[in-house]
Amino acid sequence: MALIVQKFGGTSVATSEKILAAARKAIRAHRDGDQVVMVVSAMGKQTDMLVDLAKQISDCPPAREMDMLLSTGEQVSVALMAMAIDSLGFSGVSLTGAQIGIMTDSIHTKARIKSISTDRMQKLLDDGNIVIAAGFQGIDEDFNITTLGRGGSDTTAVALAAVLGAATCEIHTDVDGVYTTDPRVLPEARRVHRISYDEMLELASLGAGVMHNRSIEFAKKYGVAIHVRSSLSDADGTMIVTDPESDQQAVCGAAVTKNEARVTVIGVPDIPGTSWEIFSRIAERNVTVDMIVQNVGAGGKANISFTVPLEELDETKSALRQAVDEVGADSFTCDDQVSKVSAVGLGMAAQTGVADRMFAALSEAGVNIHMITTSEIKISVLVHRDQAQAALRAVHHVFALHEQPAGVESIRSLERGENAVRGDVAAIVADLQGADMEELVINDVSLDGDQARVTIAGVPDQPGVAAQVFQQVAAAGVFVDMIVQSFDGVDGLATLSFTVPRSNLDEATAAAEGLRQQFDGLHITRGAHVAKLSVSGIGLRSHTGVAIRMFRTLSDAGVNVAMINTSEVRVNVVVAGAEGDRALGCLQAAFDAQ
Repeated sequence: MALIVQKFGGTSVATSEKILAAARKAIRAHRDGDQVVMVVSAMGKQTDMLVDLAKQISDCPPAREMDMLLSTGEQVSVALMAMAIDSLGFSGVSLTGAQIGIMTDSIHTKARIKSISTDRMQKLLDDGNIVIAAGFQGIDEDFNITTLGRGGSDTTAVALAAVLGAATCEIHTDVDGVYTTDPRVLPEARRVHRISYDEMLELASLGAGVMHNRSIEFAKKYGVAIHVRSSLSDADGTMIVTDPESDQQAVCGAAVTKNEARVTVIGVPDIPGTSWEIFSRIAERNVTVDMIVQNVGAGGKANISFTVPLEELDETKSALRQAVDEVGADSFTCDDQVSKVSAVGLGMAAQTGVADRMFAALSEAGVNIHMITTSEIKISVLVHRDQAQAALRAVHHVFALHEQPAGVESIRSLERGENAVRGDVAAIVADLQGADMEELVINDVSLDGDQARVTIAGVPDQPGVAAQVFQQVAAAGVFVDMIVQSFDGVDGLATLSFTVPRSNLDEATAAAEGLRQQFDGLHITRGAHVAKLSVSGIGLRSHTGVAIRMFRTLSDAGVNVAMINTSEVRVNVVVAGAEGDRALGCLQAAFDAQ
């Protein structure tokens, strides 16, 4: 007998007919001998309707009362689901978050789960009931109802699967799995059979709406296998587990985030502490900073570029007016007509030429790149919003994402623990007792001191320049690690920097020098000894402030940051090679990692 968790979202329980259909899926699993926990969301647009009602009453309703109001949507759903199961001749018991014992902190409308009691649920399951749990909600230590924020029902489902030691967590939704990109944007998108936690985290943060990133962080932390499948059919769907769909495939998916805004702080003094000063003031206003690109400074000054959601641009401007004066920067510029296009895949961490292929495809499509940032498993570029769809199609096509890679395992072989995702389930569940379940986990603070840097300043802001550089680098067989391209904000020029193994510095420099034949006014510099410092973990996206803590630690230590890039699971900075060991010790102390 296995225990499974089945989650049904709002569209999957929007009508009485859909509630009955969901009930039949749970009953079918129950009759097959499984213990079943259902997690349901509010019906259809019920939550939106309740939010609208609140706004009709008050322009600024108290957060505590909003949680009290919004939690009623799921209460309706669980009661109706229990009635549906009863009408079909089986026993179902509905439970609110409080009745289950989902304990959270007291941050209303975006609470985090601290612990979950399993006693009541397990007794009901052992007595032959299907348990129907209200998603999205919990209770704090003062017995106030709390809600978990966006994607809360996904988070509830994965959390219950973790504490109950479930064999799998099925996410039933109105799509039949995870696609290589949004099929509503590109019809040629392909459903993937399997995707890794890290790949899904990146894609979720980039706007892939199938799963919310917080639930994926949970699944990765506790080794929960997630099966995304359609609530309308029995199609196989997609498994989210540890390993990618194919070991040979460099890229598994592509995504576009359309409504971005770019901000460039110009003429930042190239001294320790400036990054922390700027981003701490932005964080105070709860602005979500995405791409961060700090490039190598010249003449004692550097530029820092980053992106924010378009709707948060005004708050960002307000914060920067103060920050620019504080750090002694020259000015800042903004562009509210940009989009981010990204390629994601675990395979790019081990394969050369991935960036080269992506940039060449964008060049052939006539797409101009304004900014570049990379991580171990993601390459993101900022383009003009009018070119976003063309850029997405070019990236999707060049990596043949519409074609299924060879040797892909079937979904059936990945279900019910056969992929050995969780390891010793009993040990994992035991570790959860008394734990703060959503606590940030820093699992690595590392130093790569065997790197070198090449910087090309004065790069024309036009299609094809990055492609030419990295075609030559790839042809030399050089593995490129970090890539950042920042907009200088002056005369339409940009600065492009990248790091390579120190032994390949001469080949990389030669590739950069080859550009002088095509473009005048380039200024090429190199650093033969730089150090890359990385902080990685689980929860970096939902726990803001990791990058800021990193910047502050280095600032307090007097270590100057030359380059920055970020991802969902890692923050990377480049410092002078001579500072590497000292900086590593400071970061290990700050993050309690040895």
